[in-house]
Amino acid sequence: MMNINKEDLFGKIDPKIREKIANKTIGIAGAGGLGSNVAVSLARCGIDKLVIADFDKVEYPNLNRQYYFLDQVGMYKVDALYETIKRINPFIKIEKYKTELNSLNVKDIFSKVDILVEALDKAEVKQMLIENWTEHFPEKPIIIASGVYGFGDFEKLRIKVVDKIYICGDQVTEIKNDFSPLSPKIGIVSNMQSDLVVKILVNEE
Repeated sequence: MMNINKEDLFGKIDPKIREKIANKTIGIAGAGGLGSNVAVSLARCGIDKLVIADFDKVEYPNLNRQYYFLDQVGMYKVDALYETIKRINPFIKIEKYKTELNSLNVKDIFSKVDILVEALDKAEVKQMLIENWTEHFPEKPIIIASGVYGFGDFEKLRIKVVDKIYICGDQVTEIKNDFSPLSPKIGIVSNMQSDLVVKILVNEE
């Protein structure tokens, strides 16, 4: 690793922002199209620690929208993401779990995070995560995605807030015929989620 320090990477970020996001831990449930891009974006912001959970391995079809590379195909996503993020920000701490999230492990895996980002594919798993999070940590924010399929109509993307639940996306479109979402909209929504993390931390008081 090159001889660098945090100032080399983050010295140009507003110190008021840096102070607010320092020593914060963000949970990411899922390391696919949304989760992998959220993780990289937050690592570039200087978030101190990420807790990432996903049980899948990188496959070729993932490369059209997920933050992985050809030579990482076959790796567990959390391992590949760890490798990539450390190449960008060697100072970040990453706690990774190669496991499928369920009602029994959500609380333990994410108990110490300040904000949870939902980045899951299956509707029933999303619902399980939201219900468990709001039951165990009602005072902590959760940022979810809804409506990320298709292209164009970016003006329809919005953020809806219900108590501590933040919903990013157009909140209408659904996956069709098992086709994957396209990279541009995934990138926009994942960065909406990342930007919300920073906004919530900076304005938390």
